[in-house]
Amino acid sequence: MSIILGVLEEGLVYAIMALGVYITYKILDFPDLSVDGTFPLGGAVTVTLILAGLNPMATLFIAFAIGALAGCITGFIHVKLKVRDLLSGIIVMTALYSVNLRVAGKANVPFFNVSTIFENSLVTRLFPASLSGVTVVVILAVIVFVVKFILDQYLKTRSGYLLRAVGDNETLVTSLAKDRGMVKIVGLAIANGLAALAGSVYCQQKGFFEISMGTGTIVIGLANVIIGTKLFKRVGFVKSTTAVIIGSIIYKACVSFAIFLGMEASDLKLITSVLFLAILVLSNGREKKVKA
Repeated sequence: MSIILGVLEEGLVYAIMALGVYITYKILDFPDLSVDGTFPLGGAVTVTLILAGLNPMATLFIAFAIGALAGCITGFIHVKLKVRDLLSGIIVMTALYSVNLRVAGKANVPFFNVSTIFENSLVTRLFPASLSGVTVVVILAVIVFVVKFILDQYLKTRSGYLLRAVGDNETLVTSLAKDRGMVKIVGLAIANGLAALAGSVYCQQKGFFEISMGTGTIVIGLANVIIGTKLFKRVGFVKSTTAVIIGSIIYKACVSFAIFLGMEASDLKLITSVLFLAILVLSNGREKKVKA
């Protein structure tokens, strides 16, 4: 039971970030590496604000806003300064490492004895202490559902349709007298805002901030997106956002299973890389068979 709860906790946290990666990878076709910086940025902002006495719920909104600002910077570098998409993300990701250190004050900041979205007076009244693991999963599920619902509703708006059009056909957006560059910036802002939100939730769940917590985040996010979208590609009633969330949980289950078989926790990055490679090879193999 503890393993299942652990998989759900990790899967749901990274599902928030994966929804952001879904926007850049599947919709915009933009290889945005700045996610590796905005994920810990959300954590750095959260730990600083919580230790300063701010309501932990408010930190979620602030983390999203600051992550969105970082996404705007990535978009500005790419759109206005004409820097290639991959390099734009690398530049912002590198810069954010120093920014995150400045915001948090040091590389590792614990905050175990303060109020968080998972530990506060309201949660204590609603859930018994004996169900702490279940409580975390329930709270995470609510957050993920709210994020998914808002994102689904946004993608149905005119702005959301323009976002989809930029990834599929930039000429169409131009023909509608819309600035495709600005649409890209909006998409990057939302994606990085979600990554920062995930980092905020992650830190509050773990009770600490660590500067390297964002390393490999983009790989995890891509794996989640690819697993979900490939598995449910032919299932019409499952929305892409739902598929991404399920893919995140499946991915974490695979990692947990590998550790259960005897691999060390220190091998997590190796497991992530091998699993991601296997997913890419299998998905490419299926696509070739379909085309044949």
